[in-house]
Amino acid sequence: MWRPLVAALLLTLSASSVSAQQWATKMFETTEHDFGTVARGAKIEYRFKFTNSYKEDVHVASVRTSCNCTTPTVTKDLLKTWETGEIVAAFNTASFLGQRSATLTVTIDQPFFAEVQLHIKGYIRSDIVVTPGEIDFGTVDVGQPAEQKLSITYAGRGDWKLMGVKVANPMLEVELTEKSRMAGQVSYELFARLKKEAPAGYVKEELILMTNDVKAPEFPICVEGLVASELSISPSPLALGNLEPGQKIEKKFVVKGKKPFRITDIICADERFEFEITDAAKPMHLVKVFFTAPLEPGKVTSAIKILTDLNDNAASELTAHAQVIPATASKTRP
Repeated sequence: MWRPLVAALLLTLSASSVSAQQWATKMFETTEHDFGTVARGAKIEYRFKFTNSYKEDVHVASVRTSCNCTTPTVTKDLLKTWETGEIVAAFNTASFLGQRSATLTVTIDQPFFAEVQLHIKGYIRSDIVVTPGEIDFGTVDVGQPAEQKLSITYAGRGDWKLMGVKVANPMLEVELTEKSRMAGQVSYELFARLKKEAPAGYVKEELILMTNDVKAPEFPICVEGLVASELSISPSPLALGNLEPGQKIEKKFVVKGKKPFRITDIICADERFEFEITDAAKPMHLVKVFFTAPLEPGKVTSAIKILTDLNDNAASELTAHAQVIPATASKTRP
């Protein structure tokens, strides 16, 4: 069962697949997104994720938009096997109003030419304005709380109200207060707090504000931030590439701290991994990784945990990825 599955997922692109260009579209999780109703000035974006499931490298040459109401960017333009990138579509709510839509055309020039079209739409309200456009905590040290404020103003109906806020992340607390109401104008103040228990990593959430407007009962507010660990690892994840059965390779990754530390141990359940470290205390460690590919073709994904002598025996993790393919297949090019 495994070998046919690998063959289906990890393809050498043929002439027929190139002419249809379906191979490129299949890399994307979705090609459409509806922002729904959003406030003027709010930071609103959507990330179209795509993964290279082929053994050839995939290169995104450009992305163009059919409407200036949406600005596209590429997070990673060259993907090796099983690497993931994103096309970020940012809705321009500061300069446009009303119903808006855009088509983003992603041009790929390697391993073959192809174009994928992504579709965005949404309605930008003129009567609701948020300042600033998002809750941005910036970089916060792990174990420390953070707080940011945002103002919401509405002009229109005299009975318009914010009824509450939906918060999915338990590490976030929100306080909403009505500040003024006069002649059809209402203003609110929103405080968002990041708890000190928040784990290390990126915070990327949406607060959903609920109104008493039956035609547009909700609109989102973006929340971003980075809870910085005492340790950082790069590259992460660790890409081992395409390997032949039994092939041995050496890779390296860097572990950095805010002060000198020792790596006390590296734990990996996969015995095909070996690591070389030093016993010295220093703020940056270069770790050598030795990996022997299994004899059976398939995808390898392994978690690696680094233990240190920092506060509370601070640890960090990364994931290593490899694709093992038959020796004959690795030498075949389209």
